[in-house]
Amino acid sequence: MASAADDVRFMAEAIALGHEHLGLTSTNPSVGCVIVKDGVVVGRGVTAVGGRPHAEPQALAQAGEDARGATAYVTLEPCSHFGKTPPCADALVAAGVARVVVSVVDPDVRVAGRGLDKLRLAGIEVGSGVLEKEGRRALAGYLMRQTNGRPYVTLKLAVSADGMIGRKGQGQLPITGAAARERVQFLRAESDAILIGIGTAIADDPELTCRLPGLEDRSPIRIVLDEELRLPLESKLVRTAREVPVIAVAAEPPSFDDNRDDAFMTRRAALDAAGVEVLQCNLQQPNDLLRALASRGISSLLVEGGARAARNFLDAGLIDHILLFQGPATIGEGGIESPVTPSDISAGFTHVGTSAFGADRCDEYEREL
Repeated sequence: MASAADDVRFMAEAIALGHEHLGLTSTNPSVGCVIVKDGVVVGRGVTAVGGRPHAEPQALAQAGEDARGATAYVTLEPCSHFGKTPPCADALVAAGVARVVVSVVDPDVRVAGRGLDKLRLAGIEVGSGVLEKEGRRALAGYLMRQTNGRPYVTLKLAVSADGMIGRKGQGQLPITGAAARERVQFLRAESDAILIGIGTAIADDPELTCRLPGLEDRSPIRIVLDEELRLPLESKLVRTAREVPVIAVAAEPPSFDDNRDDAFMTRRAALDAAGVEVLQCNLQQPNDLLRALASRGISSLLVEGGARAARNFLDAGLIDHILLFQGPATIGEGGIESPVTPSDISAGFTHVGTSAFGADRCDEYEREL
């Protein structure tokens, strides 16, 4: 019989496995599964790129006959319904595992405890809630889309020592060092989509891709809040739209008068021709945009700027996770004030940790899922 310490140790390994494919599993969650027999890991699996096959059948295949009588540690309750693949609960039963331990019960109405019930009816010992807080954090995007119909939203800001995120008229300024910027690249690799406002897009002309060697193919969908479709055709975003998807989010048609409508449609046609998807919605209601993104399978959204976009999401109560990177330099006169600083974090957020990146630091805040 495994001890509580063993359960924690092996579930931590399963959660780490699940992290490997964050942002790569489409509408499915990135689940980790570890098969353990006599204290030894005999099989490992993580939801495959694209979402299939699931983690459990891959771990069982690796374990082979050693799965019989073993314990399976799974970050999310095994599915119990027939979809595009057979139920993972059935695969665990057929493999003869003796015990299944899960971190998080699946809120999907097709599962929601049925997977665990199916295992129990087959005579398998079942445990749940092991490292649940860590498991829910790892599965935050999936859980948010299932329970609230929108992506999990992370706000990332780089703030100077005097509380600024840039200087007016000068575009992007180097506020943090190389180590902190590398961490942001990992954040992009783990996110389904990244969002900025049109002001940032024009001032900085960013590409918003993941530039870490070996992770270039993990660049997120790029989204620009662009009420009147001012995104320049010569921008890096537009020029690379056929390589990494770009969505320009414009206002709904009623916001335009007749004289502007023709020019808007001309700009839309040009962006369409360049491979940019144009999505029109009510920009005064950010949740409408989030629901539209969720319908496209986007479970995690990284908001990188600028101040107006960040403030809109904060004011609407739609930020779930804040990462405040702080550098030691000051910007001074003409600086653009950060919409949030460590001294004015909104109610409902909990400080969950501080990390050091050379001379920079990052404070992390979360709302409870």
